[in-house]
Amino acid sequence: MAALCEEDPSLERHFKGHRDAVTSVDFSRAKKQLASGSMDSCLMIWSMKPQMRAYRFLGHKDAVLCVQFSPSGHLVASGSRDKTVRLWIPSVKGESTVFKAHTGTVRSVHFSSDGQSLVTASDDKTIKVWTVHRQKFLFSLSQHINWVRCARFSPDGRLIVSSSDDKTVKLWDKTSRECIHSFCEHGGFVNHVDFHPSGNCIAAGSTDSTVKLWDVRMNRLLQHYQVHSSVVNSLSFHPSGNYLVTASSDSTLKILDLLEGRLLYTLHGHQGPATCVAFSRDGDLFASGGSDEQVMVWKTNFDADYGEAVKPQKYCSNVDGTHGTGQSEMDGGIHHKKTKTQDSVRTHEQQEEENSLANTLEHIMGQLDVLTQTVSILEQRLTLTEDKLKECLETQQKIIQNKTN
Repeated sequence: MAALCEEDPSLERHFKGHRDAVTSVDFSRAKKQLASGSMDSCLMIWSMKPQMRAYRFLGHKDAVLCVQFSPSGHLVASGSRDKTVRLWIPSVKGESTVFKAHTGTVRSVHFSSDGQSLVTASDDKTIKVWTVHRQKFLFSLSQHINWVRCARFSPDGRLIVSSSDDKTVKLWDKTSRECIHSFCEHGGFVNHVDFHPSGNCIAAGSTDSTVKLWDVRMNRLLQHYQVHSSVVNSLSFHPSGNYLVTASSDSTLKILDLLEGRLLYTLHGHQGPATCVAFSRDGDLFASGGSDEQVMVWKTNFDADYGEAVKPQKYCSNVDGTHGTGQSEMDGGIHHKKTKTQDSVRTHEQQEEENSLANTLEHIMGQLDVLTQTVSILEQRLTLTEDKLKECLETQQKIIQNKTN
């Protein structure tokens, strides 16, 4: 059983600055910043501190359809209808490197949990994997027969999941680069897919208005939710793995209790379709974006303990607004959480040391990210300078040849 929530989720603040529909939102690791992409071709970086100015990054030549912070929070990746991916340093200068990733619109960008790789998905029907450093192309996955809307690494980086307008969700082995399973239960285009924090199951949202969860070890359907009255555009797992938030064209956000297999909350905030949603890394907040050009930040307000360990369930939930029974079993797709009793064993000094070490390592990782990106920018500038120098020398040679003739 999940612990009862102390309060309902509440709207904390909203940001206005985009001039067209918001397409994607993501929090930095420390919740200091929130990134959003929009059909207005801009990437916005909002500060979570009051009275701090937002950064508007210009560079993409067409709609920005996806954004994501690197695990350290020192880089932001964005994908666009202009077929490129940009890696930004989220500071006042807004410097970025750009690379042509696909031959069609880039619908999805996602960092691996170690921050070393990037997976992209496109209307050219392919999924591509790149190194973050120097944006070196590694390999392509190409068995979808229509636009690929979304691609995500598993938490351990060994699998990739993708969703497509061919109405399938495909699971890929990153090492062998082979499709190991196709889930074909959706009756519409599959807009969004993501891994459960345990890596044992996936959730997908579709134009058929449903949300489905599958076990990726047994390749079977675990839960089915029919709670929206229109297209499901986006979804995000709470880091505890016990809740899922969804965004729909019916203008609502819905929070699903995965332990009990039921709808927990329906949130009304956006005027028109809710296009994207994402929990913060600690789950205290979640952000949503809509076709109303607004970015909203919500306080989760769930009990900090998030309940007892998740127990394997001997049924599948088939939710149509109310709780119902299904056809298959839920067998530990959702992982166990530590209880407060276990955590209290640690001494205060140990926690302080661990926090200090974690902060130091995060700072080092961040500095390495910035250095890598700076080197990449300098390399691009050097290449441009070399090209210009070559042009000058060629022009000079032509002038000399003309004079001698």
